[in-house]
Amino acid sequence: MPATPIEILATSLFALAVLHTFAVKRFAHWARSYPEGSIRENILHFFAETEVVFGLWGAALFAGIVVLTQSINDAVTYIDGLNFTEPKFVFVVMVVAATRPVVQLAETCISGLARLLPFRASVSYYFAALSFGTLLGSLITEPAAMTLIAILLKRRYFDCGIGTGLAYATLGLLFVNISIGGTLTHFAAPPVLMVASKWQWDSWFMLTHFGWRAVASCIIATALITFFYRAELSRVEVVEQPERPLPAWLTLLHVGFLALVVLFAHHPDVFFGVFMLFLGLVIATHEYQDELRLREGLLVGYFLAGLVTLGSLQSWWLQPLIAGLNGSSMFFGATGLTALTDNAALTYLGSLVEGISPELQYALVAGAVTGGGLTVIANAPNPAGIGILQSSKAFNDEGISPLRLLLGALLPTSIAVVFFWLI
Repeated sequence: MPATPIEILATSLFALAVLHTFAVKRFAHWARSYPEGSIRENILHFFAETEVVFGLWGAALFAGIVVLTQSINDAVTYIDGLNFTEPKFVFVVMVVAATRPVVQLAETCISGLARLLPFRASVSYYFAALSFGTLLGSLITEPAAMTLIAILLKRRYFDCGIGTGLAYATLGLLFVNISIGGTLTHFAAPPVLMVASKWQWDSWFMLTHFGWRAVASCIIATALITFFYRAELSRVEVVEQPERPLPAWLTLLHVGFLALVVLFAHHPDVFFGVFMLFLGLVIATHEYQDELRLREGLLVGYFLAGLVTLGSLQSWWLQPLIAGLNGSSMFFGATGLTALTDNAALTYLGSLVEGISPELQYALVAGAVTGGGLTVIANAPNPAGIGILQSSKAFNDEGISPLRLLLGALLPTSIAVVFFWLI
């Protein structure tokens, strides 16, 4: 069927939003040419925030629907008909996972694993965090794992004088490993969640078809990056945080709340209720807490909400394209397409194609998770990592370049291609 005017508008705005993400550094550069604190400088810095891009263009779509239909009610009806559960969930899980008890527990586990490795502390921790740490996404969900690992990497590496080459290689590796690292179970990776129920994929299926490939790919890609940058990593001074003892019961409560949020991930009214109770706990135990990352969580949620608003009207060209692929073309087509649209949206559209064979089902999802580290919009947790890391010293207050992110992700993506399709 031919595209409707609203679908054409949505696709045009989606393309502009993608171009905007590649231009955020340019907006930041322009902002510095105006007096600090001026209106122009603040507006340009606002446009330079990666997380607001899709929200801004999503707002433009809302206005466009009003103009095209001559009805505000039609625009409101469109927004009301969308499913914003994922943006809400990512916001909540980011805030809960970034609290001091959860972060310290994750750091303790990764440090314990790193001590078993026969390398310098900074090298061992880097390898442990980016290989085994990213696989935690299969248990606590990918957004939570992204939040935890990004916080640890920022403090230990990105704010400790590493060069931009290592910074972008690490960022690409983190995004790819998180994207594939959530495939050991059927509930943790957004692109898997979209199809698991319809195609009857359980955790055993995921472990035997995807899981071992993800583990091997994460370990080998991390080992190669670690080996290549071993000299620079060895020069990083390990900054140990002052000992801040926490009651064991408080850590258990935080882990319990995180587990409840994950358990009710598809029921926003429930997990927001859990979140309200969690905020009460944080206030009551404020002496053991750091400042909550509400701003970062809200920005990432806004980014994903904009992606849902624009992406929901792309099926007119995506679905016929997916339906026309087969075998290798499906895998590599999905890998390439996920760089331009959220991989969960891609697999969802693929699930609407009736009669798709098991081989093509695997090819679609494997390609979608393999390409999940190529761009900011490729995988839902990526904006969470950007939100945490873009202000680090490694990027010199210039934000993150989408092109250099793409280049940094090429090696781990290629290794994932080998394991998910060629083996």
